[in-house]
Amino acid sequence: MELQTTSATVPEATGPATTGPAVTDPAMTDTEEAAWVRLVALTELLPGVLDAQLLRDAQITHFEYLVLMTLASSPDRTSRMTRLASRTNATLPRLSHVAKRLEQRGLIERFPCPEDRRATNARLTDAGLELLDDAAPGHLETARHYVLDALGPDDLDRLYELAGVLLERLDPEGRMTATACHPAKAAPTAS
Repeated sequence: MELQTTSATVPEATGPATTGPAVTDPAMTDTEEAAWVRLVALTELLPGVLDAQLLRDAQITHFEYLVLMTLASSPDRTSRMTRLASRTNATLPRLSHVAKRLEQRGLIERFPCPEDRRATNARLTDAGLELLDDAAPGHLETARHYVLDALGPDDLDRLYELAGVLLERLDPEGRMTATACHPAKAAPTAS
């Protein structure tokens, strides 16, 4: 199988100019193709595995789990929706849709931000915290089984570095929290 792209099928970049060598031959090398196929397979299979476990055990998706987990680690279990979107690497429309479902289930509540009435806050409810506590052991077991335990410390460091290289291209402005997700490696923030 040979993957090739042409300038007619590749959308024009709309973000800032990227650095690196100019593409003169759009065909992938065998090494590029092999790496690309594996990366695509990983990005397709892992979310399904995470969703399947959480849907089976807690009736929530992995993204919903991430939203609940992020709220649980926020002061007073509360966050502005814009901050929550950044912390969960989501767009506001996607987060709003998911927040509506979580709110209907009584897992979170949304209300106007007291400091800025134009903004909306989300707060994790006691029911949401209980569900999160119940779901966490199975989620951790799944993450360990499929990813963490399969990699040694050096592999995890390399995975962190490689993901960072790709995230810098996908999120060059650093809007999403995952761009600097490791507390020990992230730049200090002003309090």
